[in-house]
Amino acid sequence: MELILASTSPYRERLLGRLGMPFMCQAPPTDETPLAGEEPAGLALRLARAKARDVAERNPGAWVIGSDQVASLDGAIMGKPGSHENAVAQLRASSGREVSFDTAVALRGGPNSGEWFHVEHFSVYFQTLSDSMIENYLLREQPYDCAGSFKCEGLGIVLFEKLCGDDPTSLEGLPLIALARLLREAGINPLN
Repeated sequence: MELILASTSPYRERLLGRLGMPFMCQAPPTDETPLAGEEPAGLALRLARAKARDVAERNPGAWVIGSDQVASLDGAIMGKPGSHENAVAQLRASSGREVSFDTAVALRGGPNSGEWFHVEHFSVYFQTLSDSMIENYLLREQPYDCAGSFKCEGLGIVLFEKLCGDDPTSLEGLPLIALARLLREAGINPLN
């Protein structure tokens, strides 16, 4: 069985490795531009399905996993900051507030080219952050490629009051509980 992760994200690669199944990674040629008026969960699901489809089309017969995560504050999508200045702005806006994360996963492939998918919702409640806390955090971890401008699996955990959700791996970018269920539904058991 050939399993492909439609991503070059080191975070997703590390997470999928936890299932102990051999897999390859391939960059999906997917346009990630949000559609006008698209809701965060809908965007995450559309992109996860598109990534899986795009890579599956190039690899007939393979099983392909696509995933996408969208962070939002009051319904407004927060992208990856890409720079220190943008990360400061995101963390200032998040200070003392709830930020929502919708992480979608799609599995595509098999003899019938089936498709299974799921969206996992997770909420992060930030403590009130001072400018010095923000600067010190960003200088130490530099999470400029992470939605929401933090790495919850690292020092970013100190920024929060609480986390609410069923699958903490979804906050890192790939909901493994949901993915394991989708794999089983498709007839693939990671424990076999």
